[in-house]
Amino acid sequence: MTTTVTNESDSYKEYSEDYLNMVSEGDIFRELPSEETEPSLARIAELETELNKQTEQANKYRDELLRKAADFENFRKQKERETMMASSRALENIIRELLPVFDDVKRLLQYAPLDSEISNEARPYIEGVNLVKKNLEKWLAEKGVNPIESKGMKLDVNFHEAISQIDHPEAEPDTIIDEYQTGYLLGEKVIRHAKVIVAR
Repeated sequence: MTTTVTNESDSYKEYSEDYLNMVSEGDIFRELPSEETEPSLARIAELETELNKQTEQANKYRDELLRKAADFENFRKQKERETMMASSRALENIIRELLPVFDDVKRLLQYAPLDSEISNEARPYIEGVNLVKKNLEKWLAEKGVNPIESKGMKLDVNFHEAISQIDHPEAEPDTIIDEYQTGYLLGEKVIRHAKVIVAR
């Protein structure tokens, strides 16, 4: 029993001496190697440079995207304008081709006999032509086509085309006294000038 205690005491004594030697030599205060917990200044600078580079690249892509979007919007608007212009031209052409037919229908009714003179056989035809005229007038009005006023107006070369001049004691010079062919406007655009007779 005594031997065991003696041995333990000797061991403790040796350990204590070793510890004191380490303290005296400063080993106990030597920093132990450990992983860095914060990035170094060089790494921070490297990351900031990379961030600036990526930000610059992102701004470049953003500017390119905005330019492409603006180009596409301009292209879309241009195509819409071209489509509207093509549609408008097509409508104008249809109306120009239809106006002579409308003139013929009006002329036919102008020279048709009076109601009292129309025979029972001819009445349905006259009524049919009158119905065609009304339908044409309605269709033209729906498309924005309106006749140009002429009679009694002063000659305006923007709307009228003088095909003849005659002496007229009751009218001032360049006053339209008769209309040979009706002119028409599509909206505000003249699609056919009115052919008129004016006073000298």
